[in-house]
Amino acid sequence: MNNSVKIELAARYIREGKLVAFPTETVYGLGANALDSMAVARIFELKERPFFDPLIIHIACLEQLEKLVLHPPETVYRLAEKFWPGPLTMVLPKSPLVPEIVTAGLPTVGIRMPGNAIALELIKKSDCPIAAPSANKFGRISPTTAAHVKKQLPNVDYILDGGRTTVGIESTIIRLTEYGFQILRNGIITQENIESITPYDYRTEIEELSAPGMMKSHYSPRKKLLIADRKIADIDKTRAGLMSFSGQLEHGYLKVARLSESMDLKDYAVNMFEAMHAFEDDPEVEVIIAEPVSETGIGKAIMDRLRKAEYSWRQI
Repeated sequence: MNNSVKIELAARYIREGKLVAFPTETVYGLGANALDSMAVARIFELKERPFFDPLIIHIACLEQLEKLVLHPPETVYRLAEKFWPGPLTMVLPKSPLVPEIVTAGLPTVGIRMPGNAIALELIKKSDCPIAAPSANKFGRISPTTAAHVKKQLPNVDYILDGGRTTVGIESTIIRLTEYGFQILRNGIITQENIESITPYDYRTEIEELSAPGMMKSHYSPRKKLLIADRKIADIDKTRAGLMSFSGQLEHGYLKVARLSESMDLKDYAVNMFEAMHAFEDDPEVEVIIAEPVSETGIGKAIMDRLRKAEYSWRQI
């Protein structure tokens, strides 16, 4: 079955109110017709996701944005021109067309246009915007391949296999304010990138849980994951897998996943979740150790996800 036929089939499932896992440039999404409350409710059920955690709506054109958002300011169009299609989500005042279940009752909705040809074609052929969080069980490792989806969500109606994702971590989420913008979730598009269009707002307080990925524990494997620091001195390296970046910490570990050969943070982002999945599935690895990186640029997004992945394990 070629891609065109697969997309047609997936689009039919979306129109019928079923759930489709599909590739984006960031991670695989678990999609449903964003305007169908019953279909969206199935996303929460299959993921075991709490209903207070809002979803992002994926669109394929600005005409869809204008139906979903109330009075988008001119800044939205300037940001869209620079970053869409791509891994930037904008949280904006929602129109009455958007069901309350999508936004967890909030007056705002997260919108993005994915930078993936298969995702865009699926949205177009479905003839509706698609609500889609990551295609995994809530709080678990994000999926960057169709196999990762199948491992965690074997009962999804359809998996549209588009190969490995190219960005590897979820989109940057921002909200616009009267003073500029704020980042609700860091991603590969950085604060510095966005400041080329509008200033960062240091004044306004950010509300808790106003966007996906804001909980303290998230992206977590079933095995203990710890960030490499002095607190891991008593870890038995002969039973541990290391997510390596610099190559300087590799001695003594049972297994090593080198995330970049050239210490490129984009490589870390692309390979991080895949390494977590591999170590989670490896019966010889008991503990996963992640090498930290400097919190500049993309490093902020990487460290945000590592801290959330280890959060519940640090409490034990």
